[in-house]
Amino acid sequence: MRNLNRRQFTTILGSTVAAGALAMPNITGAASHGAKPKVVVIGGGAGGATAARYIAKDSNGAIEVTLIEPTKRYYTCFFSNLYLGGFRDYESIGHSYDNLANNHGINVVHDWAASVDNANKKVILASGAAISYDKLVISPGIDMKYDSVPGYSVEAQTKMPHGWKSGTQVQVIKHNIVNMREGGTFVMVPPPNPFRCPPGPYERTSMIAHYLTQHNPTAKVIVLDTKPKFSKQGLFMDGWQRHYPDMVEWISPEVHGGIKNVNPDTMEIETDLDTFKADAACVIPAQKAGAIAMQAGVADGDWAPVMPATMASKADPNIYVLGDASVAKSMPKSGFSANSQAKVAANAIRGELTGSRVFDARFANTCWSLISANDGIKVGASYKAGSEKIDVVDKFISKNGEDAATRKATYEESEGWYAGMTADMFS
Repeated sequence: MRNLNRRQFTTILGSTVAAGALAMPNITGAASHGAKPKVVVIGGGAGGATAARYIAKDSNGAIEVTLIEPTKRYYTCFFSNLYLGGFRDYESIGHSYDNLANNHGINVVHDWAASVDNANKKVILASGAAISYDKLVISPGIDMKYDSVPGYSVEAQTKMPHGWKSGTQVQVIKHNIVNMREGGTFVMVPPPNPFRCPPGPYERTSMIAHYLTQHNPTAKVIVLDTKPKFSKQGLFMDGWQRHYPDMVEWISPEVHGGIKNVNPDTMEIETDLDTFKADAACVIPAQKAGAIAMQAGVADGDWAPVMPATMASKADPNIYVLGDASVAKSMPKSGFSANSQAKVAANAIRGELTGSRVFDARFANTCWSLISANDGIKVGASYKAGSEKIDVVDKFISKNGEDAATRKATYEESEGWYAGMTADMFS
């Protein structure tokens, strides 16, 4: 992939549905009887916010869109690692839903979606209110399988936060890093596959090491992995050796024998190899689709299977599942993936409800990671909808030995993408 600036990234982000916006709606169904068709979107992250915005914007007001999201300000998980590394402040990853309401007429409801009444096409809120829909988009992100790590729990995350969902836990991690004793030890426990943002734990390792190099240079960062290999492993290992050779130690489960127990009271992580004493820790358990996907009956096991060409649930054709919660092979669970899938779903939903043209599904993803200042790496691919799954068309990855200018340009790409992405979600 060539190096891209912010404007070019914004163009790419919008290209999936730009052509679709040229097709004027031909209102059918509910609208033909005097009422606009209704779309309800659960979850205001990269998938949900994008879907709500594009359905409302490109239907020219022909579809009534409601977005259900409990938080009034959304803090992105993507780029939260850069906050840990000192490259961003916390508010720079926070975003308001005001523009979705003001610019696009979206009904933004700050409440929890408690359940879905599939038969009557209603979403029941925690407050008890019910919202009707013709089409429902579920983009709930992930929930944690706390018991996948022996000794870990909802209570344990206070002292050993995972920081893997939008919210304040990443601030707790930062506080714990800042207040580590001189020469202390930070322990990272990454999750097993599949999980949100495959390179994320290793970028987090890099960013924590970067901060400690500046402020606590004799500290150690130990990664007790649950997997024998991980995304962009060679690139990260090379980067750690170049930037943090005496600080970062990655230990494979083939060496440590598996996580046997974590004790948040003593801050100890027990393995067959040793019991590691942490001054601060990040424990990321296994994951599954957000609970509302389970309740709505669209999940099969931990994740929700979808139709590749539309992102419609295989269990209910009136429900679309986006982002981390979906089974979207071969796409990773990333913010970029969710945004791309949202545009495909938005185009399909508009076609169903208004008779507008539906274009062939095309998807894209890039996962950028920052290892140290101006040392950015990336992996990505373009995709198309196959008959049974989303297939890779072509892919790319950074290479070891790239010059400093290339790595700096990759980091600058990622900053441009973030600006374009969040504008695509919230403007």
